Amino acid sequence: MPEVELVFPRAFVEFVNPADESEVLRCDLTWLTSSYKCIFGEGCQGIYADAPDVGCCTLGAHFADGDDEKRVAGYVAMLDENLWQQKPAGKVRKKDWIETDEDGERKTRVTTVDGQQACVFHNRTDFAPPTGGGGAGCALHALAFVLGKNPVETKPDVCWQLPIRRTFREVERQDGSTYTEVSIGEYDRRGWGPGGHDLDWYCSGNTEAHVAPEPVFRTHVAELTELMGRPAYDELVRHCEAHLRSRSALALHPADPH
Repeated sequence: MPEVELVFPRAFVEFVNPADESEVLRCDLTWLTSSYKCIFGEGCQGIYADAPDVGCCTLGAHFADGDDEKRVAGYVAMLDENLWQQKPAGKVRKKDWIETDEDGERKTRVTTVDGQQACVFHNRTDFAPPTGGGGAGCALHALAFVLGKNPVETKPDVCWQLPIRRTFREVERQDGSTYTEVSIGEYDRRGWGPGGHDLDWYCSGNTEAHVAPEPVFRTHVAELTELMGRPAYDELVRHCEAHLRSRSALALHPADPH
C-alpha cells in the first residue's frame, strides 16, 4: 500500500504537565499508539531515490542550540576509526564535522562519497573497520551502544527526535491567563518545510514502516521522556493505554495494519 494522505482524523488528549502547571501537553494519540518503527536497514528507501542507503541522513543535522552542539562535540571526541568511517587523521577539529548553511545556522557537515551525499557521521554500506563489523549507519548511534547509553544522549537533538515532533505555542485563555501548549505528535513530511513534499519516500506515513509489535509510546520511552519529562510521560501512558482500550476505527493511524 502506498504512503497514506497527510490529512486524516486524529485523536488528541490535553493535560496539564504534572511537573509544571504553566504547561499543557497536547498529544496526538493516533500517532503515539500507532505501530510505526524506524526501518533503517530493513526496507527504508531513503528520502531521496538516489541515496536509498542513507535514510534521512542526506542533509545533515541542524543543532537545536549551543548546548546541543557542545554535548555532541563531547561524543565526537570519543569516536575512533572503528566507529567512524570518515574520521580524519589526527585531532578532529570542528570544521571536520560542522558547517554553516545558507541561513547561517550550524549543522553537521555533509560529504559526498561515490556520488552519494550524506551527513559526515553516516557510515556507508562498505564500511569495514579494523576490528570487524561495520556497515551503514550513524557513527554516533553506534557509539551509544558501545558506551551502554541511549542514542538520545549521543546524537543531535533533531536526529533522535525524528519522527516525533515537539512544538510550543503560547495560549491566552478567555479569562486572560496564559499557558504554554507543548504539542507532541508526528513529524510528517510537512515538518521538513515546503521541501518535505518533494521527498521521494518518507517513513512516518508509509505502511512499510508501521510494523512494530508495540506502539510508539512504548518503543520511544527514552525520546518521549526527554521531550516531556518523566511525570508528563507517565500521564501520557495512562491516556494512551485508555485510548488503546477504547479507540474506534476513526482513531487508527491509516498506515497501521487493519
